[in-house]
Amino acid sequence: MAKVGRNSEPPRAWQRMISGRRLDLLDPSPFDVEIEDIAHGLARVARWNGQTRGDHAFSVAEHSVVVLEILDRLYPGMDARWRLAALLHDAPEYVVGDMISPFKAALGVDYRAFEDKLEAAIHLRFGLPPKLSQDVKRKIKRADTICAYFEATQIAGFSHEESLKFFGRPPPGLEIAIRPLRVKDAQALFLDRFEHALADVEASQ
Repeated sequence: MAKVGRNSEPPRAWQRMISGRRLDLLDPSPFDVEIEDIAHGLARVARWNGQTRGDHAFSVAEHSVVVLEILDRLYPGMDARWRLAALLHDAPEYVVGDMISPFKAALGVDYRAFEDKLEAAIHLRFGLPPKLSQDVKRKIKRADTICAYFEATQIAGFSHEESLKFFGRPPPGLEIAIRPLRVKDAQALFLDRFEHALADVEASQ
């Protein structure tokens, strides 16, 4: 194997996006974040590493829309900024993919710090604070976990008992149907929800 010389360029740490933007993965700039890139990427990232039933994968884009729907049911009238944050809660995955929680834990804090940098850049790009309050994060996480319960039982092969063990019991009366969409449909749905959520934020300012 050839050795890298002392004067060689450092390894590439940026990714070319479909928009043509070049996102520095180690020091991401809000100016290089585009919602079209996020929607394009998330619609092509499969939840559960693609180990789901159906003709189509259940994408992170569609998952994000369902999490926002659940948040609206749990906390009606929530501040428009936090609704937008809920829709974008997995947005860093347009770059890093959807890594299952056990593997994230195994990688440790360095991975979390890397993901936090991406999230901060995304938030700043769309007028959100780089870090959310613990209360807002808790509410979004609750909606996220409830969504995972419905995904697990309906398309990911988990038994009801397993889903209760890992994700807990959804609130009484809350039912969500998980129907994986085609990539283009998931992408369009995510963009539509983003445009409405952003318009609500702008109208509230």
